[in-house]
Amino acid sequence: MHTVAAFDRIGEENAFAVLARAAALQAEGRDIVNLGIGQPDFKTPQHIVEAAIKALRDGHHGYTPANGLVETREAVVRRTLTTTGVEVSPDNVMIMPGGKPTMFAAITMFGEPGAEILYPDPGFPIYRSMIDYTGAKAVPVPIREENNFAFSAEETLAKITPQTRLLIVNSPANPTGGVTPKAEIEKLVSGLERHPHVAVLSDEIYDVMTYDGETHTSLLTFPEIRDRLIVLNGWSKTWAMTGWRMGWSIWPNGPQSAHLYDKVRKLAVNCWSCVNTPSQYAGIAAIDGPQDDVEAMLEAFDRRRRLVTDRLNALPGVGCVTPKGAFYAFPNISATGFKAKDLATRLLEDAGVALVGGPDFGDFGEGYVRLSCAASEDRIETAIERIGDYLDKHAGGA
Repeated sequence: MHTVAAFDRIGEENAFAVLARAAALQAEGRDIVNLGIGQPDFKTPQHIVEAAIKALRDGHHGYTPANGLVETREAVVRRTLTTTGVEVSPDNVMIMPGGKPTMFAAITMFGEPGAEILYPDPGFPIYRSMIDYTGAKAVPVPIREENNFAFSAEETLAKITPQTRLLIVNSPANPTGGVTPKAEIEKLVSGLERHPHVAVLSDEIYDVMTYDGETHTSLLTFPEIRDRLIVLNGWSKTWAMTGWRMGWSIWPNGPQSAHLYDKVRKLAVNCWSCVNTPSQYAGIAAIDGPQDDVEAMLEAFDRRRRLVTDRLNALPGVGCVTPKGAFYAFPNISATGFKAKDLATRLLEDAGVALVGGPDFGDFGEGYVRLSCAASEDRIETAIERIGDYLDKHAGGA
């Protein structure tokens, strides 16, 4: 059978391959500490679960509009106003089955042979995968340790050409935990005035996860780019709802770009029809209900990322910038003598610690590994003790 070439260019998210291998080793009786997958280890708050159960009992079993229930979209409007101070219209909100469909929609909307799309490197691997799928040229924007893993506005703007169609930015960032300061974002927005042909996809899925006095600056707060801005967000991280497959996106509202919303609505009709109904009622409860569980989770992630950083910096050949956002650490392991993916594989197979090699997040990820802080402090201690023991026994990458 003959398939189209585009499918041969699709990559994947290797964290799921690591998760599968860790599960296989656990099935053999091995004790594996999994710091590989980007998933909160907390249960979804009970009032959210109950809202879904109630929706099922109340008979909400059918299709919804392709763009989501108006009630769910209005909840997103309320939440956006609370977190950013910006009022958006529910007519620009799209309820999605997770965060990735927004990436898929935006990238396939702008990507084609001859076009260029800028994306962060190291960054979430699906950005590059989908760009390659479309046949567009993937242009990496380096995310550098010496810049505390914030993106550089100057470096980003320098990569824009007349062929650039879309710029993808992510802060707080996966995999680095970097948070880009407001002043740097202002420089980027100011520079984008010279490039009105470039749309922007801002991945803000970790928006509430900032630490050490850092704050998230949403690109929604800059009206000068609102008519070409797509914002990705969702329920997965903030409310520990990864398996519910609930995301949202906010689409441009300018006279030259309002048609983008109808394009993504049509894509939904052709692809996933709509997001499942009870999950949407759960999403409303998540936004409008008590946030105590969210606050407790963030406090735990704050403690854990400090613990991870302290313990990693005590290991031979390892240096770790303290992450300012999300729930990841991205330590530099180049002085250990190991290549990143080789070390990640050895630690899983020989030491029982699952993490992800930096090159799985882009070419500039070599020399780094990603650890998720979404594990208990006891398990983190165990994992890093095992890493240290392995590095002691295999100095120099032997």
